Amino acid sequence: MAALSERLRRIDLQQYGSLFALIILFIASSLISPYFLQYQNVVNILNQVSYTGIIALGMTLVIVGGGIDLSVGSLAAFSGSLAVVVLNAVLPIAHSDGVAIAAAALVSVIVGTAVGAANGALITWGRVAPFIVTLGTMALFRSLSLYIGNAGEFRSDSDAFGDFGHIGFLYLPITVWVMVIMAAILSTVLYSTRYGRYVAAVGSNARVALYSAISVERTRFFTYLIIGFCTGISAFLLASRFNAITTSNAGVGFELDAIAAVIIGGTAMTGGRGTVWGTIAGAIILGMINNMLNLVGVSAYLQGTVKGIVVIGAVYIQRQRQ
Repeated sequence: MAALSERLRRIDLQQYGSLFALIILFIASSLISPYFLQYQNVVNILNQVSYTGIIALGMTLVIVGGGIDLSVGSLAAFSGSLAVVVLNAVLPIAHSDGVAIAAAALVSVIVGTAVGAANGALITWGRVAPFIVTLGTMALFRSLSLYIGNAGEFRSDSDAFGDFGHIGFLYLPITVWVMVIMAAILSTVLYSTRYGRYVAAVGSNARVALYSAISVERTRFFTYLIIGFCTGISAFLLASRFNAITTSNAGVGFELDAIAAVIIGGTAMTGGRGTVWGTIAGAIILGMINNMLNLVGVSAYLQGTVKGIVVIGAVYIQRQRQ
């Protein structure tokens, strides 16, 4: 018993705490509601969290590198809107749903990556605080989305585009598989590459990293490039799920959900340390909380309250450990 207690004390709660919380929440949810473990309900949770989960993966690298990005929700709406516009423009020319969908995906990813690069350039070489830059671009791209869509909806002319968003493989939606594959790639980048070590070093202490011949500006720039890429992918998948993008509410709250998933997953807000798979666990935890509140009949207007309490609690626990 003493040996077991010693092993438990040695477990890195910062790294594995989100996994333990996920297991406990899963057991509690199963006991509270008989509908929780139904296959369709579990798939719905995974599908719903995959859109913000994909963005949260990029947010993990940004926060580990000592930054923040508040523009991802507005960028998702903007990229998704342009994707649908391009799809509708290409479809009558190409006479092929596949070509039109590929063009839409390409535009969404390019726009997301370009905006991420612009954010990164302003933050690194422009020497503007990440909070200010991304707060500004959050307002900018939400406004542009509302303007070009007249605060309405961009609807796709291709039924195949809507079908693409509901493709399943091995009993799981395509969005879940995209999230898992991207998590595997970014986990390898963060833990097994020189760049990943540079990101952690810059987030831990930028001055020391600079003295160690690490290009702080370039390292941070690529974290914003990556999150822009992730946002573009998420925007395309979101548009295909509904076969449309509503400019007034698409992506609303994505920045909060992405940051919350990263924090709950064990990544330190101060930077320098994080876990990609913990972020996935954090996203699922948020999805399970929302699902349970719906199953027990709690008002949807109170879900933000619970989410805020969870985020504050996670940050407080991090502070106490530090």
